[in-house]
Amino acid sequence: MEAAVLFISFFVLLLLTVPIGYSIGIATLFTIVVCGDTIPLTMITQKCITGVDSFPLMAVPFFMLAGNLMSSGGIAKRILDFFDTFMGFIAGGLSMVTTITCMFFAAISGSAIATTSAVGSFMIPAMKNKGYDEGFSASICAAAGTIGVIIPPSVPFVIYGVATGTSITDLFKAGIVPGVAMGVALMIVCYIMAKKYGFKGEEKQFSLKAVGVSFLKAFPALLSPAIILGGIYSGKFTPTEAAVISVVYSFFVGRFVYRELDNKAVYKALRDTIVVNGSTTFMVGLSSAFAAYLSLAGIPRTLANSLLGITDNKIILLILINVFLLVVGCLIDNIPATIILAPILLPVVEALGMSPITFGIMLTMNLAVGFCTPPYGIDLFVASAISGVSIGKMMKFMTWFIVALLVVLLLVTYWPAFTLFMLP
Repeated sequence: MEAAVLFISFFVLLLLTVPIGYSIGIATLFTIVVCGDTIPLTMITQKCITGVDSFPLMAVPFFMLAGNLMSSGGIAKRILDFFDTFMGFIAGGLSMVTTITCMFFAAISGSAIATTSAVGSFMIPAMKNKGYDEGFSASICAAAGTIGVIIPPSVPFVIYGVATGTSITDLFKAGIVPGVAMGVALMIVCYIMAKKYGFKGEEKQFSLKAVGVSFLKAFPALLSPAIILGGIYSGKFTPTEAAVISVVYSFFVGRFVYRELDNKAVYKALRDTIVVNGSTTFMVGLSSAFAAYLSLAGIPRTLANSLLGITDNKIILLILINVFLLVVGCLIDNIPATIILAPILLPVVEALGMSPITFGIMLTMNLAVGFCTPPYGIDLFVASAISGVSIGKMMKFMTWFIVALLVVLLLVTYWPAFTLFMLP
């Protein structure tokens, strides 16, 4: 009864276009009142506060700020120029450069939106100028942007780790191979489509001298993920401390090395971070109350028993969970979906023998695909806004990129070593 009231009221509010943070809070409040539960209303306030009172969660705004500073400080452009020198001449080379740059920028920002906007602002116009279809140019930026939440550091991994008590450092390690595999899969599709539609590489020839020059210019930018991830994996600092170091390093390089980060750009980076983090923190707090009510009402346990009662076939059950998460990713933002669904589904997958680490990667990948699919599709909207291309034109190409991402998702789901072999 409680589950029906809770989820029905939540989705009704979403259909009425009530902002998702308010929908979560109102649905929780409505369910407690209507069901006459013994749970006090003060639980909502308490859980909202305790949900955001978390040291690991502080990593989120700092990674956001680091990504914004890098976008404005010339770091993204130097990384792009470096990869362009040894891949730009291949058929479809610019789209591959876009993908690799997104992978590298993902290892700095931890955000899909930051990755898509930073790389897309440079590469979409460049690809259009070289004769690439505008729908293709925008769709590869949106698809490659999803890597931003898989290759560490990842903001959703931090959220998942806080929500489930899973080691964030282990999640970061486990995300490396799936993130790289996503990039490789997208580049394969880029090459096939380039051959099909006649997207040629740049006319310039490969030059070791050009690679060397661009490497020296990009070296401070390329050093950033090595410092951040190396410090985390070596145990020198926590993910939250790494996020702070990332901000300081990004500011230093953008301001004093590349000299592109002026006061106006710093102000814009701070303002954008505050706006996004404000809405994120609001959703995290109310999502924590939502998840707490689920736990107190015993809904995760009931749902787990119901799902396990459908079939004892692990393959079929995992497919059903993946389909469910893909649908959710089309409708709800990654962060509240993670906080709400992780505690519900984790007991189910653990009963099937799946590691919480693997499930964290699987959950995040499913929701990340939602960044590229209507109606939510935040990466689609960002790429569309940058390029001026309609989402309809983008979907012609996006479908094939989504298929590539789903292949990697299946590897994550059914091959445990794919995510766990880097762990001790």
